[in-house]
Amino acid sequence: MLKNYLKIAWRNIMNNKVYSAINILGLAAGMAVALLIGLWVFNEYSYDKFFPNYKQLYRVELNFTSQHDGEHTQTALAIPLADVMRKDIPGIKHVAETDWVGWQWHSLLVGDKKLYLGGGAAAPDFLKIFQYQFIKGNASSALTDPYSILLSESTAKALFGDADPINRLIKIDNKQNLKVTAVIKDIPKNATLQFSYLTPFSFKEQTESWMKNARTTWTNNSFNAFVELQPGVTLEQIAPKIKNLVYDHSPQMRPAKPEVILHPLKDWHLYSDFKNGKAVGGFIEYVRMFSIIGILVLLIACINFMNLSTARSEKRAREVGVRKAIGSQRGDLIIQFLAESILITFLAFLFSILFVQLALPYFNTLVNSSISIPYANPVFWSIMIFYVLLTGLLAGSRPAFYLSSFNPVTVLKGSVQVGKTASLPRKILVVTQFSCSIALIISTVIVYQQIQHAKSRPTGYSAERLMMSDMSGDLNDKYDALKNDLLATGMVESVAAASSPVTNIYSHMSLDKWPGKTAGDEAVNIGAIFVSDNYFKTLGMTLLEGRDFTNNWAADSTSVILNEAAIKRIGLKNPINQLITWNGNTTPVRIVGVVKDALMESPFTPVAPAIFSHGRTANSIMYRLLPNVNTHDAIEKLTKIFDSYNPAYPYIYQFVDDEYNHKFNLEILVGKLAGVFAGLAIIISCLGLFGLAAYIAEQRTKEIGIRKVLGASVAQVWLLLSKDFILLVMISCVIASPVAFYFLQNWLQKYDYRITIGPWVFILSAIVAIVITLVTISFQAIKAALTNPVKSLRSE
Repeated sequence: MLKNYLKIAWRNIMNNKVYSAINILGLAAGMAVALLIGLWVFNEYSYDKFFPNYKQLYRVELNFTSQHDGEHTQTALAIPLADVMRKDIPGIKHVAETDWVGWQWHSLLVGDKKLYLGGGAAAPDFLKIFQYQFIKGNASSALTDPYSILLSESTAKALFGDADPINRLIKIDNKQNLKVTAVIKDIPKNATLQFSYLTPFSFKEQTESWMKNARTTWTNNSFNAFVELQPGVTLEQIAPKIKNLVYDHSPQMRPAKPEVILHPLKDWHLYSDFKNGKAVGGFIEYVRMFSIIGILVLLIACINFMNLSTARSEKRAREVGVRKAIGSQRGDLIIQFLAESILITFLAFLFSILFVQLALPYFNTLVNSSISIPYANPVFWSIMIFYVLLTGLLAGSRPAFYLSSFNPVTVLKGSVQVGKTASLPRKILVVTQFSCSIALIISTVIVYQQIQHAKSRPTGYSAERLMMSDMSGDLNDKYDALKNDLLATGMVESVAAASSPVTNIYSHMSLDKWPGKTAGDEAVNIGAIFVSDNYFKTLGMTLLEGRDFTNNWAADSTSVILNEAAIKRIGLKNPINQLITWNGNTTPVRIVGVVKDALMESPFTPVAPAIFSHGRTANSIMYRLLPNVNTHDAIEKLTKIFDSYNPAYPYIYQFVDDEYNHKFNLEILVGKLAGVFAGLAIIISCLGLFGLAAYIAEQRTKEIGIRKVLGASVAQVWLLLSKDFILLVMISCVIASPVAFYFLQNWLQKYDYRITIGPWVFILSAIVAIVITLVTISFQAIKAALTNPVKSLRSE
């Protein structure tokens, strides 16, 4: 019986090649989008879950409450907290303190091979908490010797080739030699913590002077900590035990009401936004959004199938009548039509797999991932079988029940009615699919507007031809000579150095006292940047009041410059020469200047208060090329100079405008994905519209012939066939606009610096939708209008 159903289904597909092709390709496109998004969503949910003990792993974080900006959460904390949790809190299996793993860049030198890679320093238990796969060495001994280093597989290969790296020496930052004690497999891309090497935390404590008192200082929040709970111990059991640890041990921190919390590893990637001390969202919002888009695009494709199948009901009516007349039950007919639907869906699925395979390289580049179709996974194929059956049943349900409901006597007399009542559900479905498509078009436009709005925001500095590189110890020691040589090349206009790059602020400290501060005012959290002379000149920042730093380090050691946001925050009317204290120091410093606000952090938020102090040690060097210099020639000369002063490091540089543009990566990704899926949705909708237009033109062939005989023009016939579709699309615009406005307005609320949605976006989207509709249906309408009426009116 099933074989017979499939044979008839195949025969029907082959007898209606055009409509079958439209159905299969439309459904394939929808299934491909849903499958591609499904693979991406699965990848996003899989982050960090390759650890066998991931459910027991947490990052330690701190909640603080400010009278000015409410409660906020940070990952930076002090080392003593890790020690207390390790010793005094039952239920915690392991605790590991670290620096900023993955964000600490160092030079690794072996012979003439030099790499500059991101890694970090971690306590030995870090490798017991995070159970990476070891190729050589083991977790218990890899980080016990202070002068040791663990490498990833690719780093080991880059430094030592195929030779055994164990017990070989690597010079780090052209200073100390470290012995390789372990090699781990490269960390999967779906891991939040990404690093190329690890050094022991004890090495950092022994070799960096600023770390001298870090293990006993509760106010030095410059580190991270991770914990693993004992099997069977839950977060709810541990949370009350650790909540007040900082408050109880650090009187200096009490005004900020610190609370210790644990952030589950499984939530790091998707739930990174905190509100009132709790993880409330983050990238999960985009995962959900695109999941909905995938479902909507698939639904649009299914609607096409339903519409084309029911629209051709008159063609199948006699078949239904004959089948019923010779004894077929309605249930048999439903199975027959559902079998056709599932067969078409299966064919569409094969094409969708091909489409996804072709699209994956481009998609992976777009989302910076390594997604692939898991052909060898039986679970995947089980899900795909269910996916095909569900899609086939969803797409074929209405046609099956509708076609099988025909009365055999009526249809065999040739009087089946497919008038306005029969076409109403089809019109509703067309409105539904175009509402989805238009809403996606509106979303794409709004996301693009928001990106352009933030990109056009004044940065407060000039990024044109401004370059920057990380500073090493060697460069810091020889900064003055390096600066002079760079200027002597005739390629560089100005040079400066700072503790933070142009596009970030590494340190935040407290502004403790200022003129006019009342007893109820708390200290202000302020971005702190230590800069050389010529810093503001090199960056193109504007001094509003006072003076710049001089090249006399000693004379300016007690001088600071504040930005506008800091002056506004503390309410100083005449800031120049006022005395303030900061960073816990009792010796006051003098405000010698006020600089215009500059966007050094998020371009979507207000500029935060910042203080600039004169400092010698820098993390970044900035240099601006002269306007008429060839960039390629300049880089060749700069490479030679940096290599001479920094022989253990490769010359690596960034253009500030490129680094600034990276701040928009997430929004650009969302905009591109929304645009691609909106385009696919409208293409799929238009495929269905094209098929419906062809069918209606065919159905009204004799009517069109009579109208032409009576004098109707091509334009009148075109309008006759087009007006109903235009009306449906206009209704879709009316429905889509408020729905899109509601969701996009909510999306924009997450940005402090945002656009206001204007009416022209909806008008433009409606015009685009109507134009696309006219282009789609005009081919069939004009073709029908140009048909010779003699042919259409000829008696059969």
